[in-house]
Amino acid sequence: MPPESTPRRITIDPVTRIEGHAKITIQLDGSGAVETARFHVTEYRGFERFCEGRPFTEMAAITARICGICPVSHLLAAAKTGDKILGVAIPPAAEQLRRLMNLAQLTQSHALSFFHLSSPDFLLGWDSDPTQRNLFGLIAANPDLARAGIRLRQFGQGVIEALGGRKIHAAWAVPGGVRSPLSPELRDQIRAGLPEAFAIAERGLSLFKQLLDTQLREELEVFGNFPSLFLGLVGKDGSWEHYGGRRSGGIRVMASDGALVADGLQEDDVEQVLAEAVEPWSYLKFPYIQALGPLAGSYRVGPLARLNLCELIGSERADQELHELRQRGGRVVTASFLYHLARLIEILACLEQMEQLLDDPLITATHVRARAGVNCHEAVGVSEAPRGTLFHHYWVDANGLIEKVNLIIATGQNNSAMNRTITQIARHYLTDGNLSEAMLNRVEAGIRCFDPCLSCSTHAAGQMPLLVQLIGPDGTLLEERRRG
Repeated sequence: MPPESTPRRITIDPVTRIEGHAKITIQLDGSGAVETARFHVTEYRGFERFCEGRPFTEMAAITARICGICPVSHLLAAAKTGDKILGVAIPPAAEQLRRLMNLAQLTQSHALSFFHLSSPDFLLGWDSDPTQRNLFGLIAANPDLARAGIRLRQFGQGVIEALGGRKIHAAWAVPGGVRSPLSPELRDQIRAGLPEAFAIAERGLSLFKQLLDTQLREELEVFGNFPSLFLGLVGKDGSWEHYGGRRSGGIRVMASDGALVADGLQEDDVEQVLAEAVEPWSYLKFPYIQALGPLAGSYRVGPLARLNLCELIGSERADQELHELRQRGGRVVTASFLYHLARLIEILACLEQMEQLLDDPLITATHVRARAGVNCHEAVGVSEAPRGTLFHHYWVDANGLIEKVNLIIATGQNNSAMNRTITQIARHYLTDGNLSEAMLNRVEAGIRCFDPCLSCSTHAAGQMPLLVQLIGPDGTLLEERRRG
């Protein structure tokens, strides 16, 4: 072993069970204590650049290709930006249909995150065999639960397909509205799937709350539990919001003590309110509130942020779960491990709001698109993606051709929080140079709390390869462990 005064670095590459490709490095000082941990996004795709020169009317279809897991999120944000370039108010039925699709998107993505990517840690154990600690291991150990998670995701994807004609990359939402209405037959088909979806959501909630009360208490304290700001959309009455539009009260920023840092911000304010820092060790940017600076101005977005920011959800069962969440974690919940619980609560909220929309006769109205020419040369559209607030900022010329694009994605907005989370976990569990599988998995799981979506959302099935190396300051390999 190296002398006690030699600093060391641990590298986890790749991070498993997330959408995309990344690695983690943990820097130790000479005494073996954790100095810092970093989450490195190692892929670069350049979507902003190669959108230049394209007609803005194509942006919804193009940017949906950014991600295979949440294409709906970019589809809707791009369409909303296009609405503003046209200068139109979309038909009320079109907004209802977009809302329905976004609720389905939140449902299917949250189901994937909880049941498929994260639940193997909770149900099979942090130190279980890594070759089995995945969806296939869960199927073997608890086939009913695994099947239920698959069915819930299928329901969400089925709604997306019913509206857009396909489950992935549906070019359905367009500037001015949507391409096609919802038929009464498809409305009834969606409605028929709700009872099973409700049952699965409530089963997941019951199971996870039981685990929180028994074997996951330590994780609540050390998996990213720290004060920060939270940012997201709220409704006009302070209610939970996921789309914006006519019901939006704007963007809210709240501190951990419940104080409102900003309220009623509009997406057009984004360039004056937010800034993006960069670091040489990651392709993922670090957005922050300009007035507060990169450290004090860092914030969290996503399901936990949305539940912290709202005064109520507006549906009976979800509001009861929100009340229980606040009893468990306080009025503003700071424990990042409870992102998992927030996802399950949001699934329930989505299903209740889908039920309300499907009962509204407006949902099958046939006037679903407004048409116009270019009436604005710069516009920002915002929507709530599963992982948090998503901004699309476009500049166009007189012919509607894209001159510049800036996308501020949810995962980037959580970047500082993810780095703080893995540092906190590493400091708690990494003692005496311990490189156990369970310790490494807990560090990875800190990232999975945020369910980051780094690019194309592809995963390897089964056991992922992992190489962990301890490198001395002179570049000497001090210790190495492999799996896969």
